[in-house]
Amino acid sequence: MSSATPSQSDAHQVARFNMIEQQIRPWDVLDRRVLDLLAELHREDFVPPALRNLAFADMELPLSDPPIEGQVMLAPRVEARLLQDLAIQPSDRVLEVGTGSGFMAALLGRLAGQVVTIEMSEPLVTAARERLRQAGIENVDVRLADATTDGFSACRSDAPWDVIVLSGSVADVPESLLDLLAPGGRLAAIVGDEPVMRATVITRTGDKNFDTVQPWDTMAPRLRNFPQRSRFTF
Repeated sequence: MSSATPSQSDAHQVARFNMIEQQIRPWDVLDRRVLDLLAELHREDFVPPALRNLAFADMELPLSDPPIEGQVMLAPRVEARLLQDLAIQPSDRVLEVGTGSGFMAALLGRLAGQVVTIEMSEPLVTAARERLRQAGIENVDVRLADATTDGFSACRSDAPWDVIVLSGSVADVPESLLDLLAPGGRLAAIVGDEPVMRATVITRTGDKNFDTVQPWDTMAPRLRNFPQRSRFTF
């Protein structure tokens, strides 16, 4: 629940409307479910208090003071476009790697049946759990772990997954994560190296068959400890 005063709430409503109309729609996010969710869920409640007035800005926001590399809240249009591209269904079981602020997990939780989100920073885990509780989202399990250790063992206990979301960039998509997708499952990640990274959606079409699309370019901080190369090639 938001703790903003009435005047702040009005200002946030205007800023939220402008974010959707000026940032997100122009990025070809037209899925009504996604747009309605972004209008409903209070992004500002997932932002560090000192940055609440920047919650709707077209930028990444640091989640710690002083900032720690890689610990950011992704820009609104990037989160929205990833959600749209994944076409999440109410029955989907979703894994997110990189909880961060918890906002992406909240969005996923409103669209999917079950969400497990993994974060290696204990302060971020604690904050995300509390923000999700205050938002009334009960189908998201925030787990403290380094998702990359022991061949992504922390991601395996509840596999297979209908959707996997990497909330940050990687040099390549590890094959061991693709193995955790259910038939028809989708993985979304931002893949590549500066100055050009590409949003990448991989769909499992068979036992060892995958269909890959890279529909748009963007930039995002690296997820920590991910391998730099994978045997899987596009």
